Amino acid sequence: MCDHHLLPDLFQSNQRWAQRIKDQDPEFFAKLAQQQSPEYLWIGCADSRVPANEIVDLLPGELFVHRNVANVVSHNDFNCHSVIQYAVEVLKVKHIMVVGHYGCGGVRAALEDASHGLIDNWLRNIKDVYFKHEQHFRQLSSQDERVDLLCELNVMEQMINVCHTTIVQNAWRAGQELHVHGWIYDIQDGILKDLGLCVSALDQIPSYHAPLPAQLGCR
Repeated sequence: MCDHHLLPDLFQSNQRWAQRIKDQDPEFFAKLAQQQSPEYLWIGCADSRVPANEIVDLLPGELFVHRNVANVVSHNDFNCHSVIQYAVEVLKVKHIMVVGHYGCGGVRAALEDASHGLIDNWLRNIKDVYFKHEQHFRQLSSQDERVDLLCELNVMEQMINVCHTTIVQNAWRAGQELHVHGWIYDIQDGILKDLGLCVSALDQIPSYHAPLPAQLGCR
């Protein structure tokens, strides 16, 4: 059995954090334990440098979160789809944000020829995005530029995948208010960038061959 005292700093930090929250609002945890009612679902990268709540300065209970390597929304990922279904059908979130970040290690690995083991199967999703838009990378001179463009394109493609789920489409058919956004985060300055991608109804769903927004490729 693992002894929690192996990581005393983390338990001490937790106690300080909980006390700080209670000092600000003595009833916070009591209210939080009763119900969660977030208006937002954040689908982001598992990268430790991209903490969802902190980036948008929201407290626990205000943001429903799903994270994986390189913020992928795959049609056969039942974990991700279960999160989307719970968020849309039970929590009734009004906004789904697919959020990538520049310099993503998963995206960079997808651009490399090297083998990375089991994760190569997951990165196939991002390689598909690259090959779909391969012509847009030919004019770029550096690998960093290619990585950052693919980070943006990956957000766009995963956002389209969200829109094509039966969960989201059924919500729109039922008249539920729901907006799907595509954002990207810059680790170098902590700023979120809206890629200008927002879908709010069935008749706005982009096709799998939708043209790229003009602002892609520039920070």
